[in-house]
Amino acid sequence: MLLEVKHVNKSFNNKEILKDVNIKIDGGKIVGLLGKNGAGKTTLIKLINDLLTPTSGEILVNGKSVGIESKKVISYLPERTYLNKQMRVYEVLEYFKDFYEDFDIDKAKKLLKDLDLDINEHLSKMSKGMQEKVQLVLVMSRNADLYILDEPLGGVDPATRDYILDTILSNFNENASVIISTHLISDIERILDEVIFIDKGKVILQSDADKLRNKEKSSIDEIFRRMFKC
Repeated sequence: MLLEVKHVNKSFNNKEILKDVNIKIDGGKIVGLLGKNGAGKTTLIKLINDLLTPTSGEILVNGKSVGIESKKVISYLPERTYLNKQMRVYEVLEYFKDFYEDFDIDKAKKLLKDLDLDINEHLSKMSKGMQEKVQLVLVMSRNADLYILDEPLGGVDPATRDYILDTILSNFNENASVIISTHLISDIERILDEVIFIDKGKVILQSDADKLRNKEKSSIDEIFRRMFKC
């Protein structure tokens, strides 16, 4: 089992953010972590990345508790850009190459070219959407076991979204898995193998995407809207 979240609870200042969350994800899956804003998606992601500590419960990656070893095999795209804006794109590539053993700089250069991004450009001269594309390229150019993408489509135009989804599809090995957290369900549902619905800190559904569509005779987006009355 690639990822196991077992009876995880998380509270801040006595307020429950996550409540008895249980998730299992095998390798070779693209999983949509779907929920409205404030549902607990980002808190769960930070726990899996060992950026927060559960109030109770356990998180295992490849059978081991999260920590230094799990960070080596998880490639994480946070919701907000963390890159040093004073650096040029090629300098960030060199930084990632030095920092991550599994970083494929040639793949990164190809993806940047495909997205028409200038490798010599200062990040500070780029738009927010362009910076987010650079960050996605960095994340997808690692040869990781688990990719966790928090709102990867939020800052890009609809025309670019399809290319980014295809980039995600074609740039991870068959034994790895991808978790995509988003509320733009209709944009990503074509690539999903599984879905996890989270609401008010609780996982209310984990299902194979095709089985759920066949059972409900609806798209994932329509099912989500019905369940949450959006």
